[in-house]
Amino acid sequence: MDLSVLINAGPWLPVPPEGYGGIENVIATLVPELRAEGVHVVLASVGGATLEADEHVSLFPEGRFAHIQRPYNQVMGIAHAHMQMVLERARRGDVRLVHDHLEVVGAAVLGAAGPAVPPVLHTLHWDLRKHPEFYGGFNGNGRLFVNGVSASQLARAPEALRACSLGHAHLSTPLAVDADRRPAPAKQPYAVMVGRITRAKGTHIAAAACRRLGIPLVLAGPVNGIDTVQELAEVYADPSHPLHGAPDVRYFMEDVHPHVDGEAVRWIGTVAGAARDDLVAAARAALFPVQWAEPGGTAVIEAMACGTPVVGIGRGCLPELVDHGRTGLLADDDEGFARLLPRAEEIDPDECRKEAAARFTPRTMALRYLELYERALSRPRTVVEVPARPAPAAAQPAPPR
Repeated sequence: MDLSVLINAGPWLPVPPEGYGGIENVIATLVPELRAEGVHVVLASVGGATLEADEHVSLFPEGRFAHIQRPYNQVMGIAHAHMQMVLERARRGDVRLVHDHLEVVGAAVLGAAGPAVPPVLHTLHWDLRKHPEFYGGFNGNGRLFVNGVSASQLARAPEALRACSLGHAHLSTPLAVDADRRPAPAKQPYAVMVGRITRAKGTHIAAAACRRLGIPLVLAGPVNGIDTVQELAEVYADPSHPLHGAPDVRYFMEDVHPHVDGEAVRWIGTVAGAARDDLVAAARAALFPVQWAEPGGTAVIEAMACGTPVVGIGRGCLPELVDHGRTGLLADDDEGFARLLPRAEEIDPDECRKEAAARFTPRTMALRYLELYERALSRPRTVVEVPARPAPAAAQPAPPR
């Protein structure tokens, strides 16, 4: 395939990430499949990226995720400095499409560049209500298009953004490949939550419900980029530490930690790779009591690929991914979620694996993105005239003293 694509992963984490990293894991899953289809991939990430690509470009030697929740006036230059590098590479003329994954800043900078850069596909991985000022008045000017990661996400998008949408592409996981052919591990009595610990994920809801019902719960994931129990304790004990008052740190210590007793509910920090997969595969259920309209649900499909039934709240994309009563159980609210927890064993793990193998393989996602790339490249190029700003008024003489 005669196609060269610049994939912008942003400056926050390497590709693949060492532990948690939703967007970066999506890119790490997509790129090998695109290259297998003959696509030339230029990857814009950070110096720690180890994913094979045809070309790597980076500005920062390592990811800047630890800074992401610091005050805006301290971190505003990070994403923009990264985008300066992306623009320089995109302007060389040998890239036909930019596939951007950097929240708001990527689309803003690439959109402002106009015809100086190739057409852009901006993937929307996040809750679009976060940025109404930007996405509410979005104008791709016939060169910048978007795609969602679920139909429900796009259905909630502002009208201006939907007008620039080429459709949605569900996420995928390498665990889905031959998931229905792998031997099934023995199930253990615990439930699991894997991913970044934040209020939107409903970690406190799961912890309280499991403790009340006597269902062991294992929490695995970072708190504001903090990966270990010891490190978090040190941060919280030091009021001068820059992350001491970070929202996710406060949330964990105030709303989750009271339920963590080391037995009924355990937080084990970040777990990655085979250890994470084994943890999920042996669980009786993977819990998703989401408190927001989850846009993509990578951890949901990973759980199904491991043969672990999903128990969650049917918000956002979850009803698109989970077949209630066959691959998981979805409630309407927090109370319903707690009532469903004891019923997880009604779900056949084999049905979960079959569903993942049929719908959520990396190749399935890559072929869908190739369709979206073709749509972006085939759209007629238009130039939108921007009215000239009025000239500033002449300076008035200073009033007499």
